[in-house]
Amino acid sequence: MAAAFNFRSTLNFLSELSEHNNKAWFDKNRDAYEDARDTFERFVDYLIDEFRTSDHLKDLSAKQCVMRINRDIRFSKDKSPYKTNLGATIAPGGKKTMQLGYHVSIGPHGHSLIAGGLYMPLPEQLNGFRRAIARDATGFKKITRAKAFIEQFGKIDGEKLKTAPQGYDRDHPEIELLQLKQVTAIHHFSDKEILSSQFPARSVEVCRAMRPFLNYLNEVM
Repeated sequence: MAAAFNFRSTLNFLSELSEHNNKAWFDKNRDAYEDARDTFERFVDYLIDEFRTSDHLKDLSAKQCVMRINRDIRFSKDKSPYKTNLGATIAPGGKKTMQLGYHVSIGPHGHSLIAGGLYMPLPEQLNGFRRAIARDATGFKKITRAKAFIEQFGKIDGEKLKTAPQGYDRDHPEIELLQLKQVTAIHHFSDKEILSSQFPARSVEVCRAMRPFLNYLNEVM
């Protein structure tokens, strides 16, 4: 039997939270938050079970993967205390992992996605990617030009340098890849898709298409 998750109340809660992002409102609606978080955790557990063996997730659970809804506002001009999405990182070790994994986010008004890759990479991570590309980009190109990857993500996404990175020639044949400061694959979902009975299966399909991309990046880092 296909998995089923009713995200309607989750999207409604998060939409209202975006309009009333304060502690008083949140405390008054804590039951709605707990219900939304429970639905999301069950969905994350579903994805973990789908990839438990292939991705070596062992005894991983959603509670190890789901992010806190509280925002870190210490260094932010935006003092809104809560995120308006529910997010999780699925990888060995959960949200504290040093490996790249599947980032899953549910948010209203078309802000839901499954993504992965080097979003805020450490210098050594980005350097590892660039060294691998400079040596031979064939494997990476094969992955990102595969039919399944293109169908789910189009092309890799990310900010780029305007010139060659330090230590690389601007005439390098792979300069377009070497200029990347971020190396990410992102699949966006509409609210209609999130509410569809096909969403769980589609999510698995997206993650499967991303796996070779993540495997490559984890290996070269």
